[in-house]
Amino acid sequence: MSYREVSEIRDGMRIDWDMPITMDDGIVLRCDIYRPVKEGRYPVLMTLGPYGKWLHFDDLYHEQWQRMCEIRPDVPTGSTNKYQCWEVVDPEKWVPDGYVCIRVDSRGAGRSPGVIDIWSLQEALDLAQCVEWAGTQPWSNGKVGLDGISYYAENQWQCAALQPKHLAAICLWEGAADFYRDMAHHGGIFCTFARDWSRSQVLPLQHGRGSRGFRSRMTGDWVSGPLELSEEELGANRRDFYEDCLGNKLDTADFWQTRMPDWSKVKVPLLSTANWGGQGLHPRGNFEGFVRAASKEKWLEAHGLEHWTHFYTDYGLALQKKFFGHFLKGEKTGWDKQPKVLLQVRHPDKFVERAEKEWPIKRTKWTKFFLEPSGFSMSTKRQAKKSSVTYQGLGDGVTFLTEPLKRDTEITGPIAAKLWVSSATEDADLFLVVRAFSPDMKEMVFQGALDPHTPLAQGWLRVSHRKLDKALTLPYRPYHTHDEEQKLKKGEIVECDVEVWPTCIVVPAGFRLALSVRGKDYVYPGGGGSGLKTLGSFSGVGPFKHDDPRDRPAAVFGGDVTLHAGPGRHAYVMLPVIPEG
Repeated sequence: MSYREVSEIRDGMRIDWDMPITMDDGIVLRCDIYRPVKEGRYPVLMTLGPYGKWLHFDDLYHEQWQRMCEIRPDVPTGSTNKYQCWEVVDPEKWVPDGYVCIRVDSRGAGRSPGVIDIWSLQEALDLAQCVEWAGTQPWSNGKVGLDGISYYAENQWQCAALQPKHLAAICLWEGAADFYRDMAHHGGIFCTFARDWSRSQVLPLQHGRGSRGFRSRMTGDWVSGPLELSEEELGANRRDFYEDCLGNKLDTADFWQTRMPDWSKVKVPLLSTANWGGQGLHPRGNFEGFVRAASKEKWLEAHGLEHWTHFYTDYGLALQKKFFGHFLKGEKTGWDKQPKVLLQVRHPDKFVERAEKEWPIKRTKWTKFFLEPSGFSMSTKRQAKKSSVTYQGLGDGVTFLTEPLKRDTEITGPIAAKLWVSSATEDADLFLVVRAFSPDMKEMVFQGALDPHTPLAQGWLRVSHRKLDKALTLPYRPYHTHDEEQKLKKGEIVECDVEVWPTCIVVPAGFRLALSVRGKDYVYPGGGGSGLKTLGSFSGVGPFKHDDPRDRPAAVFGGDVTLHAGPGRHAYVMLPVIPEG
């Protein structure tokens, strides 16, 4: 059994393969170091995660790579693309500018031994130790930045809260922060995403697969290390993250809170970049992190396109270099004049860039659209009479529509809904979908971060999880404790505040806005998309489904659900309308 541990000059870079970083408990993590050939001290960009530092982007994510290069030819331009990996920087576009790029295989993944424990505190501690190691190497100027997409953004929040002294700046590209609320239990409803994701993107790269894994086109050696373990041994070297998520239905201190960053300790300069279409995993963390982090120097950017695309485009690359050039190299990049909030405002057919000073936008006109069950309508007029509507608890629910809009209407920001609910059983799940329809009633959807038919916005709530955290709840962003279940009594009407994730869209005049309240996941009425090989087929919500019967038994969640409205029970959805000008 051997590791590469060699240094060579290739494609204008010095590459140190399989370098060891020893953790406090003796586990040795393996990293690759891409650095300038010329001797010197350079700033460091680092990632740590389970996706295999030797696995080429195209080998497991062929569809994504081919589509990105075809639609955005600026991505492959200017690089041989030999060292492209999923969701991390291309060293050929950074090393020539005087950066060191380090990729670390996390504990139990790729070339690093150990037990895989997804997003655990141990993994965050490992990343912090790697940051300190990199900051003291002879080729380092002592300033380490973290930069990556999704998984490689998410553990940045945790690492930053640990405050390693050599961590100088972080760029969190489409990265969740609260794994309970952002991913595993939307509003308390269990999401099955982790099952397909871990099976297709993590387990095939577990350390110890040896010749049963991928052969690296970068080195010719095995991506998952030289060790050959049996299936039983591999199973013993990983936590079953999906079952762990399912088994922790409440926001438990020993599981979820150990994976949650302490926002008061996140003080490093940060750039948080969100994707409007990332509902179900990424954008909530980017907005929450920007608002709640204690950092005095923090910026927010929000964009569209697929989840993996803009990070690699000239636009995304320039933004990252402008940020890191300022904080890691002390260069005059113009970042001192960067707007605190930079939005790619979404229109039906384009994005228009606009700078803002804060988030949510201060001039927002928070507009309540009251739901009228008797006519399935919604308007800014409060309900004058009591009415109700009943639907099947696991069914398609009901949709409330506005009259055609008289003018173009921009909706940008977080959304909140208030519903009054009763159930024939002891509980109910609410799936809220903010939608828009053209004059001929064709739904307006978008290429989301993953699903090609993504609606405007979505929110979720299990009625027994309706308890609010009074300290953290805001009028436009309810915050639920998820620390106890408050079961319903038959016929009892309860008040439910539902968080709907932030969005951005300019809805044309003549279109109608809508709110659907459903008993199951949204399905695009125009038919499903092709999906992705790694995550299956899509029908409107991508891989973020809520259909594990162990979490949603029909006996509990299949009963009739009734929505109530009227004096004393004004049901509404509050939208962030941005005034013209």
